Amino acid sequence: MRVILFIMMFLLAGCVDKPEKVTPVKNFELSRYLGTWYEIARLDHSFERGLEQISAAYSMREDGGVKVINRGFDTKSKQFKEAEGKAYFVQTPDTGFLKVSFFGPFYGAYIIFDLDYEQYSLVSGPDLSYLWILSRKPVMDEETKKRLIDKAKAAGFDTDQLIFVEHAQTNGAAKDAMPSLQNR
Repeated sequence: MRVILFIMMFLLAGCVDKPEKVTPVKNFELSRYLGTWYEIARLDHSFERGLEQISAAYSMREDGGVKVINRGFDTKSKQFKEAEGKAYFVQTPDTGFLKVSFFGPFYGAYIIFDLDYEQYSLVSGPDLSYLWILSRKPVMDEETKKRLIDKAKAAGFDTDQLIFVEHAQTNGAAKDAMPSLQNR
């Protein structure tokens, strides 16, 4: 029984899929992707439900992976919450296809399928129920937002279900405030 459990855990931990019409960006440069990204829109998931002012900070880990710090303001408790994860490349380091874990040995896909290092990132999970539109600033111009939503819709995502994230602080003020947040 233990052998079966171990095999199941190994298979689950190593299973990182991608949606059929999602193609990871090529010529990806991790060093340019590192830093803070603000969530502009997402599809609903329990782990982000009730959160606003969501951001993700990416930095290098000593083992060559990526440290991921996700932060969001819980509208019920009126406090910031934080989760730390780790990410590693699924394919080659020049392909925007990573696997990320916030829960021990279990990884999920993190597929960057549209990117401007200075402005935006369009990210998919392992299937069409996971989608994020990220920005280097807490706000995004409407033209870019529409183009990214159209691209996600063409890939099969139900963009009518997108949740647009509120950021109380704009124009860089949120980034300046982030170091003062307490770990949760």
